[in-house]
Amino acid sequence: MTVWVMALPVFAIAFAGALLLLRRTRSTGMKALVVVNAGVAIAAGVVFVQALTASVPAAASGAVEAATSTTTSTGAGGTALIAAAIAVAGSSIGAAIAVAYTGAAALAAMSERPEMFGRAMVIVGLAEGIAIYGLIIAIIIIGQA
Repeated sequence: MTVWVMALPVFAIAFAGALLLLRRTRSTGMKALVVVNAGVAIAAGVVFVQALTASVPAAASGAVEAATSTTTSTGAGGTALIAAAIAVAGSSIGAAIAVAYTGAAALAAMSERPEMFGRAMVIVGLAEGIAIYGLIIAIIIIGQA
């Protein structure tokens, strides 16, 4: 995991350089951008595999279990974390899209009729609730692991 954290600034600098090349010459910049994206995808795959095969330390699995045996989990904790991350990411993206559309519509409605503020904010708040539902699901998933 530390290799990924150390390589992240290198990928960021390469991405910024690729964007500068993309502005100057399209073909060279596009090739550099594809190389950077391929590197990030490979590194993300390595982190994904490490998360799936990660073992839970004995201290995290409970004091009673640690006292009786020294075996560790076979990656169920890593899978639960990935599932929780997918739940939070998906709900956050969905909430962002919903807030973008409802916020724009609410602003347009309030510009014509200012007394619509309360109703419009309720609709925008309901759209924001989607992210909270994803967070609750992630907490439940992590709690079950």
